Amino acid sequence: MKNLSLLGLLIAASAVSCSRTQAPPPPAPEVATITVARQPVLLTTELPGRTSPYLIAEIRPQVNGLIQKRLFTEGSDVQAGQELYQIDPAPFQTALDAAKAALGRAEASLPAIRLKADRLKEALADKAVSQQDFDDVDAALKQVEADIQYYKATVETARINLGYAHIVSPISGRIGSSTVTGGAIVTAYQPTPLATIQQLDPIYVDVPQSTNELLRLQRRLEDGRLTRDATNANQVQLILGDGARYPLEGTLQFRDVSVDPTTASVILRAVFPNPNGVLLPGMFVRAVVKEGVDNQGILVPQQTVSRDTKGNPVALIVNAGGTVEQRQLVIDRAIGAQWLVSSGLAPGDRVIAEGSQRIRPGVPVKAVPFDDGQKQPGTAAQPAPTSK
Repeated sequence: MKNLSLLGLLIAASAVSCSRTQAPPPPAPEVATITVARQPVLLTTELPGRTSPYLIAEIRPQVNGLIQKRLFTEGSDVQAGQELYQIDPAPFQTALDAAKAALGRAEASLPAIRLKADRLKEALADKAVSQQDFDDVDAALKQVEADIQYYKATVETARINLGYAHIVSPISGRIGSSTVTGGAIVTAYQPTPLATIQQLDPIYVDVPQSTNELLRLQRRLEDGRLTRDATNANQVQLILGDGARYPLEGTLQFRDVSVDPTTASVILRAVFPNPNGVLLPGMFVRAVVKEGVDNQGILVPQQTVSRDTKGNPVALIVNAGGTVEQRQLVIDRAIGAQWLVSSGLAPGDRVIAEGSQRIRPGVPVKAVPFDDGQKQPGTAAQPAPTSK
């Protein structure tokens, strides 16, 4: 009985001793971090735009007449100088022949009147004729000479009108549907065009840009936060309506100086090569316009940024003491799968990319480098092009 009591005392003492021994602290949670670094980042703006033909010509007759035949296939490519319509040339040929005959008649009478004027001039010197007789003949000579000039102009006009009977293309391009057929009566410079020709290679893309965005860009350039790449500044990329990227780059041609009062925007015009006719007039596209290079840009993956209760972007970092700290950020824009951070992060900061669900600010953690099998997002996702 005594032995049992002694055993119970020993067990109780052992339990009290164990309860006084503290359990070892749990290990610090492990998080994957990305070290922030500055880098040159090419900034672009994606703007909606619309295509328009490089050249456009509305074909109208320059003389009245009857269309004898149409000499092109609707929807085909035509060349500059190619004949499109034939107007009945008979009345214009007749007018030309009549003008030539009148010119010939005037020229035939010129030698006789000139000789007479010369004889009267000599006779006038000998006072064999009166001054009035000489003046009459001299006036008749000048009249004949004026008639010759008039009929020469009439011949040239008739020749031009005869040429206008052959309606030719002023530009090379693709011609649309014809509004007339053979046998139609047309009038000179009529309001309705016979057909329309559009040059599609190259082709224009007109893009509206808001004046607020334009002013913001100008301020960033003046402040030195952006620099222009002289080699690639005017290059423009194009995204088609189905989301596919157009394979050929365009060139920014000019920025309009007039602001549209209804939209408070200016027009940027870019010209794109279109050898295969993929781009057609009137298509809605998106143009990627290069703004400049931010040489001090900071990029972080979008997964490292969350929102607080007020909707402000925040990120968790591991400070020098190894504890979690929350930073409020200012985001400029998304570049691919990354955010361009304007403020809130500095070079050397370790931003938590994985493991943030198990931690909170002020908790000590073990930081390890983040590796997703790709290039670490501390480097440029969209690096600035280097000048050659």
